[in-house]
Amino acid sequence: MTLRQRVEQLVQILPEVYPGARCELDFKTALQLLVATILSAQCTDKRVNIVTPKLFARYRSARAFAEASQETLENEIRSTGFFRNKAKSIRAAAAAIEERHGGNVPNTMEALHALPGVGRKTANVVLGNAFGKDEGIVVDTHVARLSQRLRLTKQRDAVRIEADLMKFVPRQHWTMWSHWLIWHGRRRCFARRPDCRQCEILRLCPSGKVFIRTGEARREE
Repeated sequence: MTLRQRVEQLVQILPEVYPGARCELDFKTALQLLVATILSAQCTDKRVNIVTPKLFARYRSARAFAEASQETLENEIRSTGFFRNKAKSIRAAAAAIEERHGGNVPNTMEALHALPGVGRKTANVVLGNAFGKDEGIVVDTHVARLSQRLRLTKQRDAVRIEADLMKFVPRQHWTMWSHWLIWHGRRRCFARRPDCRQCEILRLCPSGKVFIRTGEARREE
């Protein structure tokens, strides 16, 4: 079976396994998703979702975030980690949105990526989930790990992994592809001791049998 054929089968099976797959950051607007995504770096979505309700109730526009006190914002997001840099990024991005785009989050890769503190991954999250635009594939730790285990890439760099995936994953599935792999990574294909025996896509994963054999060998020692 070719790599392309395996991907074709994966995009048929994964939506059946995870019909509710979605972005697990809570948001109502593109601005909220942008802020939540910045906060999610090196932090769990669960923790971000605990922090953002009060944050979004207080700051309702890009201008409000831009005018926020650095110290106050740091204290409000402290539990997400790296709070100083995150506060700086949020305030700088919000100021740029206010100045360059009239307070509205832009909906193109070029404009989003040009915002301070907004990398390609964050831009992909916002474009795919707030605007419904498949401009790229979000590559987080789960997507990177599973893409390597599925032998869809040999790359380690997120940008190169994304480039490899975009060659084989149909464009209309780019946003959902990330959700499917993230959900599978959180629920089945763990970084340590993946649950290969119960895996719904085991027959399409070249690494699965290796993990099973390795696990059995360890038990016999």
